[in-house]
Amino acid sequence: MTEYLEFEEDFESASIRGGYFTRLWMLPLVVVLVGLLIGFLLSGNVVLKASDSFINSSIQLSTNSNADNALIAMPINSHDRLSDLFTPEVLYWRIKINEWSEKIGLDPNLIATVMQIESCGDPRALSSAGAMGLFQVMPFHFNNSDDPFEPETNALRGMAYLKQSLDASNGDVHLALAGYNGGISVIQRSELSWAVETQRYTYWGSGIYEEASLGLDTSVRLQEWISRGGASLCMQAANRLGLDP
Repeated sequence: MTEYLEFEEDFESASIRGGYFTRLWMLPLVVVLVGLLIGFLLSGNVVLKASDSFINSSIQLSTNSNADNALIAMPINSHDRLSDLFTPEVLYWRIKINEWSEKIGLDPNLIATVMQIESCGDPRALSSAGAMGLFQVMPFHFNNSDDPFEPETNALRGMAYLKQSLDASNGDVHLALAGYNGGISVIQRSELSWAVETQRYTYWGSGIYEEASLGLDTSVRLQEWISRGGASLCMQAANRLGLDP
């Protein structure tokens, strides 16, 4: 008991004086504190790296999301320059018109203009003179194995002739339309000598094409054409294509 009391007294006095007991617990405490400090710093780096990684991932994800949205927002056909002013029967062929435009090398608005006044989009159209199909192509433009009413064949034969007419007129659309309707030889002649049908054809076609090229929503010349007889042609085309009148 006495020794215990003496030990207790020595402990208290040693604690007050900072004796060997203080030295014994101070060293581990320092080690623990240093360890905690190092751990904190290391954990801070990990947090910073994790934060940086999260930020970088977020930025990349955001960028990828924008790219995906941009991709989704892109039109189905990026080469679609066809005006919306044509009648629904012609716009029914929109995808094909753009395909023919790229394949043949013609302005899609010019292709649509010819289709508009030739057949209004009726693939089975047939004139009293024997012209056939979407572009009212004459029989002598086809090969023996061709189906004149097959849209692809009709378009390629008709537009090849239109391109030939356009080349002969040095790119003058008015003259090219005259050549398509009355024969390429009329390009070299005075307009006053053209047949009345060819004069009307170039009047309608040139006006519609010009307004389509300007990006207008509606065409005054097209509405005039419809009121002067085009309506019946378009009604026939709508019935053929199964479109609402």
